[in-house]
Amino acid sequence: MSKDILIVDDEAAIREVVAAVLEDEGYQPRMAATSDEALREVAKKPPALVLLDIWLEGSRMDGVQILDHVRASYPDMPVIMFSGHGTIETAVAAIKKGAHDFIEKPFKSDRLLLAVERAMELSRLRRENEELKSRAQKFELIGTSPAIGKLKSTIQRVGPTNSRILISGPPGSGKEVVARLLHAQSRRGDAAFVVVNCAALAPERVDIELFGCESGFMAPDQPRVIGALERADGGTLLLDEIADMPLETQGKVLRALQERSFTRPGGNNRREVDVRVIATTNRNLQAEMTAGRFREDLFYRINVVPIDLPPLAEHRTDIPEMARHFMAATAADSGLARRDIADDAMAVLQTAEWPGDVRQLKNTIEWMLIMAGEGREPITIAGLPPELTDSATKSMDPRANGEFVSMPLRDAREQFERTYLQSQLQRFGGNISRTANFVGMERSALHRKLKTLGLHSDD
Repeated sequence: MSKDILIVDDEAAIREVVAAVLEDEGYQPRMAATSDEALREVAKKPPALVLLDIWLEGSRMDGVQILDHVRASYPDMPVIMFSGHGTIETAVAAIKKGAHDFIEKPFKSDRLLLAVERAMELSRLRRENEELKSRAQKFELIGTSPAIGKLKSTIQRVGPTNSRILISGPPGSGKEVVARLLHAQSRRGDAAFVVVNCAALAPERVDIELFGCESGFMAPDQPRVIGALERADGGTLLLDEIADMPLETQGKVLRALQERSFTRPGGNNRREVDVRVIATTNRNLQAEMTAGRFREDLFYRINVVPIDLPPLAEHRTDIPEMARHFMAATAADSGLARRDIADDAMAVLQTAEWPGDVRQLKNTIEWMLIMAGEGREPITIAGLPPELTDSATKSMDPRANGEFVSMPLRDAREQFERTYLQSQLQRFGGNISRTANFVGMERSALHRKLKTLGLHSDD
């Protein structure tokens, strides 16, 4: 985040004192004495924040007029106004015109730094929120299977509520996507969405990441840190892979959820927050509680509405639609020409093993498009990653399955038919009609064949 701050004041002494205070806190101040100098500095390189005096002696425009120009060209740039002749009416007018704050001269450095910190933090959160809104348009659940249909219905029903939600599912199944969709459906959709990856946090940093800390807590020259709970105030906090959170921190999170407040490490003042918490996990939290690695009281606090994400293996009928969606998105992001996926390659995608779930499928489609090179012809089975082809066909390859070699023809044929039909049933989600149509059999004949082979449509 840029720490470039423009100071606009007609008094050189004030500019220099403010610049020195900001430099001591790690900011990078620039200075201007008149409106023309200020607008030139803004045009040359937009600062992260403007400190703007209202009365500028010898200037073509006063501070309020400069504020109008800045707001018109850079509506997201925070501006703090200050004046030695300020009145309540002046402050109100400045705020109404879009100033973030108003400080009356003379001011103490602590008051200035607090206003700067708040303005910079609010600006950062706004930018993050705009970015998330833009990215949220890309977050969607692809598919028409019953499993995905049920999941979409749950999101629509639960999203507008303020309930805490626990999303469970295998790695790569889209838990964060569901969390973002829940946030977008809620009344908090315009507020911050803050993610804390519990699995990626060092144990000694968990408390600081969540609650922040006061200046000097970790080192004498360390500035104040705003934690995730405070950044998410009014919005949604996602605790990603919450099972990896240390037990001691689990207790602190539980207290914060119960009391809706917390104390920053190194401080004494309690801070109230209004946060909706969504948690995700790829582990069985019941087993984690039995093993003593997860607090039972925290589990019941976050598990108000449980949502279980189905693994990709349970909705393979969605793979063609998902593959086409990922192909179009990858082509748009990379600038490569979009390619169709041939029937033989799509059949492999539907029958392959997906230990990395939807994320692995997305990465595979990206690999296919990149490796396909120039041209517009469909990608065939030859354009798939070798390990993917192997996982889809190994049970039907005589070289990989020594049983076929030792079997009489009749037994080998029966084994092949069982394996083949089981793969096709799996591919079409157990739908007998679609399976029969693809393999070229009458529906009743396929039923009889499945019964003979000891298979059922849900196999």
